[in-house]
Amino acid sequence: MTAAAVLFTEPGARWRTVAYGPILCLTIVILELVTGGAVHWFALVFCAALIAGFVALQVVAGKRHVSVELTAQTLRSGTESLPLSSIAEVLPERDEDSWDDEEWESARALGELSGVPRRRTGIGLRLADGGLAQAWARDHKALRTALTEAVQRSSDGVDR
Repeated sequence: MTAAAVLFTEPGARWRTVAYGPILCLTIVILELVTGGAVHWFALVFCAALIAGFVALQVVAGKRHVSVELTAQTLRSGTESLPLSSIAEVLPERDEDSWDDEEWESARALGELSGVPRRRTGIGLRLADGGLAQAWARDHKALRTALTEAVQRSSDGVDR
């Protein structure tokens, strides 16, 4: 069985961020060597390891809980996967000029988090059972476009 083509993806977090703390500590070591002052080897190595460890935990959590992947069959938001066949419609964007909230804005967010993750924007979905839900992404416009096309193809029976 071949893997489904990925139509949209957001990793949630990147492993390169783990290196930022150790690079900063290495920069401090170099500065201490160049200026001729005392080099604080133990403290800087300890801080580099501590920062890298904490950031690694955050990256693992980010990849697990705030990553998004859309294929021709499923939408995965965090740890929750939703078959496209269970999505009836991708709802229009929120009207920024309206005083009223859209009905879907109070719907549950996909994934196991209590709401749409920080720095992500919700996308309203009408489910096949009549309920509402929110997909979400940092690049919500690209996800909305890809999701609308994928749901349309799925409902037309092209990818089944």
